[in-house]
Amino acid sequence: MTTEFPAAVRRVEAALTAAGLEPRVLEFPASTRTAVEAAVAVGTTVGQIVKSLLFLSAGRPVLALVSGSNRLDLERLAVLAGLPVTKADANAVREATGYSIGGVPPLGFPQPVPCFVDRDLLTYPIVWAAAGTPHHVFEITPADLVRVTAATVADLKA
Repeated sequence: MTTEFPAAVRRVEAALTAAGLEPRVLEFPASTRTAVEAAVAVGTTVGQIVKSLLFLSAGRPVLALVSGSNRLDLERLAVLAGLPVTKADANAVREATGYSIGGVPPLGFPQPVPCFVDRDLLTYPIVWAAAGTPHHVFEITPADLVRVTAATVADLKA
């Protein structure tokens, strides 16, 4: 681990601190881009990994935070968003969040993004989310995750 994190990670740390949390970001030499890679690196279950999935609903970003062991039900997300959703491409992800795919955290965006949290994440005492790059993650309680993202908790799994 280093004491000098990339700017993307520092933005996540700043957002967590602004939300009243003491961030504990971990850096790994191996990729944490996928839920499986992150779980192996952290030494936890895939279910405890938060997948940050960005979609567009009528051109507006919508974020789904899904347990790493679940597949997202797009129809349920569309109902929650109020309009059909399509997966955002890499450019749309970067524009909406300020981060690249594989390192998108659940917070720290240039503008607020409506967010929905997979109810299954609430079954764990701690979950792990990307911290701005494919090599950085942070731990957070599910209750704090819901609070700091102003998320709606929903059944999102297919």
